[in-house]
Amino acid sequence: SELIADIKHRVILYRWCMLPEGHPGSSNDFVRSRPLKEKVDAGCEFLTTSDVFDNNILYNFMYKALKKGIDVPIVAGIMPVTNASQIKRITSLSGNMVPPRFLAIRRQGLETTPAAMRQAGIAYATEQIIDLIANGVNHVHIYTMNKPDVAGEILDNLSNIYVR
Repeated sequence: SELIADIKHRVILYRWCMLPEGHPGSSNDFVRSRPLKEKVDAGCEFLTTSDVFDNNILYNFMYKALKKGIDVPIVAGIMPVTNASQIKRITSLSGNMVPPRFLAIRRQGLETTPAAMRQAGIAYATEQIIDLIANGVNHVHIYTMNKPDVAGEILDNLSNIYVR
């Protein structure tokens, strides 16, 4: 919290990134932990989540944060999974749960066709963002992984839903 206060003093805006599901190496719940509230109280103006695949986990996190008095905007981090190897890598690094609905993409055999897997990942991320918007989440960060064309396709899918 001291670092955020110092940064806040030196710059206009500061963000903090956290995992709504908690870090795989820790049993710590970010919302229940005092340090997250202290960081917000020290001047953190918004929070950005890591990649979220299950919106219900994010909604639960946001509810607990609000109950704890953390009322800064929470930016939902969405990572479009456009190839099958990403699923295993993402879950091993972050420990995030991948919803059964998304895992069904693999069971349908789409992972063997790169174009189909890419299209399915873009569609899933688009549907996730539509659900977030419908539930009042106004801030979304798309983790592009150096694939701006993927983010562009998602924005095209949302062109009449999410108006900038």
